[in-house]
Amino acid sequence: MATTGKRQLSTADERRATVMQTAMHAFAACGYYGTTTTQVAEAAGISQAYLYRLFPNKEALFVALVNHCAWLMRERMSDAVASVTSTDPVDVLAAMGSSFRTMVVEDRNLVLALLQANGAASEPAIGAAMRDCYAKQVEYVRAASRASDEQIRAFFAEGMLANVLVALDAYAVDAPWARTLTGQ
Repeated sequence: MATTGKRQLSTADERRATVMQTAMHAFAACGYYGTTTTQVAEAAGISQAYLYRLFPNKEALFVALVNHCAWLMRERMSDAVASVTSTDPVDVLAAMGSSFRTMVVEDRNLVLALLQANGAASEPAIGAAMRDCYAKQVEYVRAASRASDEQIRAFFAEGMLANVLVALDAYAVDAPWARTLTGQ
């Protein structure tokens, strides 16, 4: 197939996907307050003006990122649930936890971006997005696993500890405290 030399323009949806990846990296590194829309636009290879056509402001971009991260986690957990042959809540929760750990290894920025979002939850729109994220995740885990409230609480508590350990890169630390918390 011959090329005409014309650059094929990407759709707004393709650009949004690119922006989500670059925003995840930028916000994971510097947080909501330390990241500028200029940095995100430059990393995505678009102008700041175009970024503002996709997202009206930085807060809307960050809220979209929280929603994107929630969707990625939900998709991964859904795939894990589909692969489990047991209906025992312990087995279903174990599969979901394993899928999340795999996702974190593949893209540590997801966890870091969500930890940054927790830190910026005092901003009303971000706080609302984070509450919605947790609500949807908890209700999905409840419906998919049929686990008790105590099991769900333990699942999320272990997940939150794992998030902090990932942020600290504790799995790479050979020290008694790290071995205790990581279980290695």
